[in-house]
Amino acid sequence: MRFRSSRLWYVPFLLAVLVCLSHCAGHPPEEDTARKVGSERPTIVFMSDFGTANDSVAICKGVILGIAPDVRLTDVTHQVTPYSIEEGARFLAGVTPYYPTGTIFLVVVDPGVGTSRKAVIVKSKKGQFFVLPDNGLITPVADRDGIEGAREITNTAWMLGDNVSSTFHGRDVFSPAAAHLAEGEDWTMAGPDVKQLVRLSPRVATVEQKGITGAVIGLDDPFGSLITDIQGNDFKSLGYVFGDRIQAKIDKSYFTIPYARTFMDVPVGEPLIYIDSRGRVGIALNERDFSKKYKITPPVPLFIPRKGE
Repeated sequence: MRFRSSRLWYVPFLLAVLVCLSHCAGHPPEEDTARKVGSERPTIVFMSDFGTANDSVAICKGVILGIAPDVRLTDVTHQVTPYSIEEGARFLAGVTPYYPTGTIFLVVVDPGVGTSRKAVIVKSKKGQFFVLPDNGLITPVADRDGIEGAREITNTAWMLGDNVSSTFHGRDVFSPAAAHLAEGEDWTMAGPDVKQLVRLSPRVATVEQKGITGAVIGLDDPFGSLITDIQGNDFKSLGYVFGDRIQAKIDKSYFTIPYARTFMDVPVGEPLIYIDSRGRVGIALNERDFSKKYKITPPVPLFIPRKGE
């Protein structure tokens, strides 16, 4: 018995070693986990008016991946109405609340490309970055979130090279700058401080004694519903309740439209006025295209009378 027990003395030791190895392999040290989480790349969110019928978007993404191969890259849309700074600004303000601090928004709606307009990086007080032309695109975000600072992109190390095209700054300036940000480089190295950014003068609906004068400012594509600049709270001050029929003037034509909560509250093909998901007045046809049926192309004026007028 003494001989057999002397041969087995190491068994508990081996079992303890195996348990330790298994535990260490399945549970990395806390500092390693923290390091991996902290090293995650921020997301670049890309928007433009380039469309999808050409190679522009793919080229810009190739430039980004060449500089920051591990970046997370997603899109808002590349179907912004060509040259429409106002629409791009509206889309940008609509998506930014749903992204975290550190997100980089790359926005190329740039009818002034190649002119004296600045290419800039803007940092909001929410800690989000915006790489875009200084043409007013940032205005709604700036008004809502505040601006911590802005830099003009003049450092050629943050561009695709010294030979910058006069017509494709999306490739040569904005995309590489966004990629350098994603790599964790100091954004103040992009260029000098910008004290004053260009501002848009957005259309604002006005509440009057007889009703609200506003405008149809866009379409909710592909559905063809009308987007307006009338805020839901202002509309509610007119006194309407669900089911009321409203005589609205859109451009030069009058429409009698019920106020409804959602699309299926009216028969298919019938119109409705509603408060959309962003808190604005919308006008639609249930399962049909209001814009095409009535040949309405924004921007056009809109008037909604006060109840009883």
